[in-house]
Amino acid sequence: MDLEAVYREHSASVYRFLYAKTGSAELAEELTQETFYQAVKCIDRFDGSSKITTFLFGIAKNVWLNEYRRRKKAPVPLPETETVTAPSAESDVLARMGREDILRSIHRIPDPGREVLYLRLLGSLSFSEIGSILGQTENWARVTYYRVKQQLIKEIESHENETEL
Repeated sequence: MDLEAVYREHSASVYRFLYAKTGSAELAEELTQETFYQAVKCIDRFDGSSKITTFLFGIAKNVWLNEYRRRKKAPVPLPETETVTAPSAESDVLARMGREDILRSIHRIPDPGREVLYLRLLGSLSFSEIGSILGQTENWARVTYYRVKQQLIKEIESHENETEL
């Protein structure tokens, strides 16, 4: 397996996923590097039964969780959320609602829904891959994504109604 090609092909989506989780470009870059370092260390465990993206996002999620736990124990808080450019599929929503508002809305969604949303929108993963990463079925990932999307739509409509008053 050409690991350099894997890095070139997948590092941007891993970075976007970690950026959404951390809100920090610097930390996301650091965790992206750690993700690929860990992938190289345990590449012998990748048996090809899943896609390489599933393997990488599983590692990225664990790297982020380890960092989160480490920072939670330390007196230094996680960095404040920076503005994230949303995928073009969500541009119509962003036209009606500010980026900070949409990020606040997404942040209020409890896990695992928020996790599914991040993996789908920022990681561009299939529902099958999302289910595999989160230890669930493809159907569970689809249903969870649909419900989270409906929850966001309601919140956006509520926000629009508040601003009209």
